[in-house]
Amino acid sequence: MRSALVVGTGLIGTSIALALSRRGIDVYLTDADEAAARTAASLGAGRVGVPAQPVDLGILAVPPARIGTELARGQREGWARAFTDVGSVKARVHGAAEDAGADLARFIGGHPLAGRERSGPLAARADLFEGRPWVLTPGAATSRDTLNQALELVSLCGAVPVVMDTEEHDHAVALISHAPHLVAALMAARLEHAREESVRISGTGIRDLTRIAGGAPELWEDILAANAPAIADVLAAYAADLSAAVDALRALGDASKDAEAAKRGAAELADLLRRGNAGHARIPGKHGAASASYTPVPVVISDRPGELARLFAAAGSAGVNIEDVRIDHSPGREAGLVELMVDPTVADRFAMVLTAAGWTVQA
Repeated sequence: MRSALVVGTGLIGTSIALALSRRGIDVYLTDADEAAARTAASLGAGRVGVPAQPVDLGILAVPPARIGTELARGQREGWARAFTDVGSVKARVHGAAEDAGADLARFIGGHPLAGRERSGPLAARADLFEGRPWVLTPGAATSRDTLNQALELVSLCGAVPVVMDTEEHDHAVALISHAPHLVAALMAARLEHAREESVRISGTGIRDLTRIAGGAPELWEDILAANAPAIADVLAAYAADLSAAVDALRALGDASKDAEAAKRGAAELADLLRRGNAGHARIPGKHGAASASYTPVPVVISDRPGELARLFAAAGSAGVNIEDVRIDHSPGREAGLVELMVDPTVADRFAMVLTAAGWTVQA
């Protein structure tokens, strides 16, 4: 690939453009919001405008509802020899492309599984896709050249290609992305009118659970509408479990009135928690390997510039690899608790090294 056109310079589009530009690809940028395209160009993502001659690959980084019409337009106007998209829904996009009269031989669906809570070109990163899955959904008509162009795009962005059927993809993302976003939003909505005293003592649990609820509502409205049936199926099963949990908790609350019902409730909750453990264990871990168990080393840290860097430097000096980090700020204090997730075999030694270096390690 020598040249590309990115249509839509939000977080994903600009991140792709930055990754390609860094690899020497000649990148063109266009967006309905010209200011966004100019911002992306100022970051080094490429040049603003549609190319005079067809580029090797056109990348449609626009909302799912617009992909079909943009594809047909781009093919009519000769923007690129092949096209892909980055939308999070595939079956409806393929159908819309066909309805719009697009040449499906020169199109392949795509979906990089990467993102951030922030949106827009200023949130973009050239390394956003490093090591992340990038689903490609070729149709029956997709040409070999189009597939190869998409595979090269994935490689240039440092991602890992995964080929799936459109329907299979949509059911998968409903389970692992779209339904979880709604669940996070529903839980976060409980906080909107909660007492200030309750919100003020929030910790990592509620923060982790509701993190993705901070996404742009306008974008998510479009995504949820495009994959509504598959998401509804996931949430229906979730709702059944949630209803069972409510009944179990009610029974436990009335244990003095009905001991047998309370016993059944306790068993129901235990089963739900067990199933949760089993499901969580199936989530791939580092580098796509099986999920691994790490030991947290909790360290008290002051809220001053450079403290995290000092702590990580101490880990490096001790020869300890930090697998994950969790930070919990203390309410009303300029301090917090950093949990450094490490291999269980080095946790005790690491804690002793940090303590000897003057850090406060909680038992």
